[in-house]
Parts: sequence; structure tokens; C-alpha cells
Amino acid sequence: MSTAADTAAHRRAEPVPAAPPPARARLLVLLLTAAVALAAVNLRPVVTSLGPLLDDVRADLGMSAGTAGLLTAVPSLCFALFGPAAPALARRIGPIAVVAAGMGAITLGVAARSFAGGTAVFLLLTAVALAGVAVSNVLLPVVIKRYFPHRVGPMIGLYSMALSVGTALAAAATVPLAAAMGGSWRAGLGIWAVLGGAAVLLWLAVALLRREPSAGEEPAADGPRVSIVRSRTAWALAVFLGLQATSAYATMGWLPKIYQDAGVSDGASGVLLAVVMAVSMPASFVLPNLAARRGDQRLFVVVLGLCGIAGYSGLAFAAGTASWLWAGLVGLSMCAFPLALTMIGLRARTPGGVARLSAFSQSVGYLISIPGPILVGAVYQATGSWYLPLGLLALLLVPQMVFGAMAGRPRHIEDELPRIPANA
Repeated sequence: MSTAADTAAHRRAEPVPAAPPPARARLLVLLLTAAVALAAVNLRPVVTSLGPLLDDVRADLGMSAGTAGLLTAVPSLCFALFGPAAPALARRIGPIAVVAAGMGAITLGVAARSFAGGTAVFLLLTAVALAGVAVSNVLLPVVIKRYFPHRVGPMIGLYSMALSVGTALAAAATVPLAAAMGGSWRAGLGIWAVLGGAAVLLWLAVALLRREPSAGEEPAADGPRVSIVRSRTAWALAVFLGLQATSAYATMGWLPKIYQDAGVSDGASGVLLAVVMAVSMPASFVLPNLAARRGDQRLFVVVLGLCGIAGYSGLAFAAGTASWLWAGLVGLSMCAFPLALTMIGLRARTPGGVARLSAFSQSVGYLISIPGPILVGAVYQATGSWYLPLGLLALLLVPQMVFGAMAGRPRHIEDELPRIPANA
């Protein structure tokens, strides 16, 4: 039998921000839509701008191949370390303010690392930028769930497509931009801070228009808290994300080198990495809408995994021929990331539930992915060829499909878990 306290707790479970005046509300929706897209554009250039220039960076900073392999794992490490802090920060100052701060960290890190004089400083400043990426990764699905509750699919699609645009743009344009600015890798990497600065300004404008609750006013995230670590779906989604991230960051870090070793020029290798991302642009927009409508995402998980197996196999045996085909297949397989984002939004009922699921699945997932890019680099260094590293990436897509199918079943994490009293 429900009580008045239960009713009050239930009302607090749905965080509905106070509605601004109609004209201001329309402006806020437009600005927030643009802000989500521009934030997504900034989430990957810190990584994909580095791949085509990695040899130049290594030569200038005296970076070993092992350290370069570590560099490809730094994104996953930062996401695992900093991502879990995002929900607590959002409860204190609001998700919009945290994302604005994340954009600031990206801008600072990307700009400052272009002046680094040694490997340690370069790694540290890259980590600063990736800390901003980490909190934004976690909270952008929360912003979408909170402020676009009836348009989760289209907004995740916009977010995913913009992320692919930023990834592809940085991969394709970094080498030409560096050449146009005197041939320095420092200018080629630092120029991407301009996009971050634009995102900071836009998110600050949104924050001024949208006064978020202070720490004392923030509503309960979703009523009685649930122990998310006991959810099988949350763990399946975390492993799915981790295996996807292993492939994604190994590919973004090493694909230009794979093509260069097959006789492809530096500029063309960057363009082929851009193709990987460009192929996923329309798919990243359409896929979340289709996935949100179906409710069950298992078919999409399997199709994307099979594309990846075909793409990595082609790279292993014929990277120098049909190069565009293998890039396209690998690009399709990388749509597992927007699919995972969609599942995060669908597997919990409230923005608070999405925040905890996003933080848990991304932090655990990226922690799982840390050894992958390092192992790929180490195996390549030991064998001098890409057969075994690419075979490993293809093999990992099998468990990715298994855990993705488990996460793709139509259910909510709240239904899997015992309730914990609010005062526990």
C-alpha cells in the first residue's frame, strides 16, 4: 500500500527541470541541440588527429614504440578513471555545467600538448584533454535523456553522427593542415583546440539560459537507489562497450600505420582512417532511430560484428588492395558505439538511472579495453607484421557479439535489481 512518502519519492524520481518562458525555451532547445552536436565533434580529434602524425611525434619527442602503444591505451584509462566522477559532479552543479567544463579541459589539453617538450608532458596533457572527453562521454546521454526525453533516438543519432564527423575530419585534415602551417606536427595537433573553444562558448551560453538546480535543489535521481553492479544487463553492456572500445582505439591508433606498412602514403592513410569514420556517419544517424524503435537490438549487434570480422581479415591479408573496402567494413563495425549509447538510453527508465548506467558501463568498459591497444602494439613490435594483431581484433568481435546480444534484450536495469531503501 503506497504512502504519502512513497508518492513524494516517486515524484522526486522524475527530474523535470523548471520550464523556461516559451521564446527562451525554443532558443534553449536550438542551442542545446547545437551544443550536443558540437560537443560530440570534439570527443575524438584528441585521438584521431594523432594517428597520422604519430611517427613525427615519436621522432621529435624520442618516444619508443612501446610508449606509442601505451598512448593508444591512454583514452581508455582516462575514461575508466574520470568517467565515474561525472554523475556526482552532475548532481552538484548540473550536467550542463560539467559538460562545459569538460569542453574546457579538452581545449586546454589539446592546445597545451602541442607545446610539449617531452613524452611525459605530452602524455599528461593528453590525459587532461581525455578527462574532459570522459565526463562528456558519460553525461551527454544523460543530457539527451533529461532534456529530450521523447527524442532519445534522433538525438543519439545526431550525437553519433557528429562524433563520426569530428573523428573523420581530424583523421583526414590533420596532415594537410600541418603541411599548410609549415609541416609541424605541433600545429597540426594544436589547431583542433579551436573547435574545443567554440564548444566551450556554446555550452556556457546554454548554462546561462538554463539555470540548473544547485546541490541542495537537485531532485533525487530515480527514487530508491539500486545496486547497479548486480545487473546482468549493466555488466553485459559494459563488456560490449569494452570490447568495442578495444577495436575502436586500436584502429584509430594503428590503422594509418597498418596502411603505411602496406605501401600507402601518410596522407592517404589518414584519408582511409577518415573513410572508416565517414562510412559510419549516415549509419550512426539512422541506426539509433531504428534501434530505439525495435526495442531489441540483437540483430544489429551481430551484423556489425560480422562486418568487423570481414574488415580486419581483409586488412590482414590485402591491406594494400581494396583498401577502401576494408576501411568501409571496419567503419560499419564501429557503429557498435552509437548502438551502445542507444542501449544506455533505453535500458534505464530515468535520467538518474541513465547516469549511473552510463558511468558504470563506460568506466568498466574502458577499463576492460585498456590492454587491447597496448597488446596490438606489442605483438606488432614482436612479430614485425600485422597478421596476429589484426587476427586478435577479429577474434575479439565474437565475444563482443555475445555480450552485445545479452545487452540488446528489451529490458530495464531497474527490473533486474532488488530495491535498496533510500536511507540505506
